[in-house]
Amino acid sequence: REQGAFEAMTDELENARFITIARLNGPVYGGATDLALSCDFRIGVDSARMFMPAARLGLHYYGHGIRRWVSRLGLGPAKRLFLTGATIEAAEMVRIGYLDEAVPADALDARVEALVDALGKQAPRVVESMKQVLNCTARDEYDHAQADNLHRASLNSRDIKEALAAFAEKRAPVFTGE
Repeated sequence: REQGAFEAMTDELENARFITIARLNGPVYGGATDLALSCDFRIGVDSARMFMPAARLGLHYYGHGIRRWVSRLGLGPAKRLFLTGATIEAAEMVRIGYLDEAVPADALDARVEALVDALGKQAPRVVESMKQVLNCTARDEYDHAQADNLHRASLNSRDIKEALAAFAEKRAPVFTGE
């Protein structure tokens, strides 16, 4: 089937090799809700709010967006937001898993930077491959052989050897992605 440009872009973002973070400094409406949901992490201000106006606009939302909402938030929250057009506040966005965190506006940049820093300390190939398997699992496309091959490859990587050496030497590992 042919995808629209926005649907294709959100799928590309969801499937990007690198980790993505949505930094939400205000309200999120319509397509922007799926754009942010396509990211691996969403950190927003504690004054954020969101709603999905598709039904009140007479728009049947594109399929991959609906799939993403259901796989990330669950059927109940997806139905509530899509079918009623209800506006929810940051605390509810965290409760249903839309936001990973809600922070005061003056702490937003520091919190995003802390997450970037934490992610940067992980083994890059493993982060990339686990993201792929997690996303496939969320879409009911889990491939055990693929996941097992990725696991086995990590057991023979230079990065795991470096992590074990760093642990023994009580130092931070220096990962190369090999």
